[in-house]
Amino acid sequence: MTADGSVTTWIRAISSGNDEVAQNLWERYFQRMVELARNKLRASVSRAADEEDVALSAFHSFCQAAAENRFPRLANRDDLWQVLVMLTARKALDQRKYDLRKKRSDASTKSLDDAALESVIGSDPDPAFAAMVADQFRSLLDRLDDAELKLIALRKLEGNTNDEIAAELNCTVRTVGRRLALIRDLWEGADDSTE
Repeated sequence: MTADGSVTTWIRAISSGNDEVAQNLWERYFQRMVELARNKLRASVSRAADEEDVALSAFHSFCQAAAENRFPRLANRDDLWQVLVMLTARKALDQRKYDLRKKRSDASTKSLDDAALESVIGSDPDPAFAAMVADQFRSLLDRLDDAELKLIALRKLEGNTNDEIAAELNCTVRTVGRRLALIRDLWEGADDSTE
């Protein structure tokens, strides 16, 4: 492989499916992923699947997606770590949801998803992840040219109901629903244009 062992160089080479590159990335990041998974699974109902299984599954998903060039903005070690954190957290979330469903098969799926998400993500997000989310949110808000659309998006993300937003804007609930649909369309179009 490369003499400098640069993660950035490895990232460029991973799309070719190079096993040596994957091994180098594995050696560099796997233990950090295991620790992350351990922290996310700490309160797990059962420990049938351990943190190494979660990290292994996440790394495997990364290698497959990288070989399919599904990470077009993966440019450096920080980008790579954010992707690995996201994949590991999602795998841990899936495991938590599975564990919670087994334990409380009669509970609603929505409440299980909320509980699982809270237990995996926790109340203190990683600063890099929080910055990435904030940047993406600002970018999405910038795509809304209308001040009222921005206000509706902000209020909805703050947890307000359509009724509350309609009351604040002095309009009908149906109008809020239509504007939310327009916001979703604009934001989904933004996703399509960046890929």
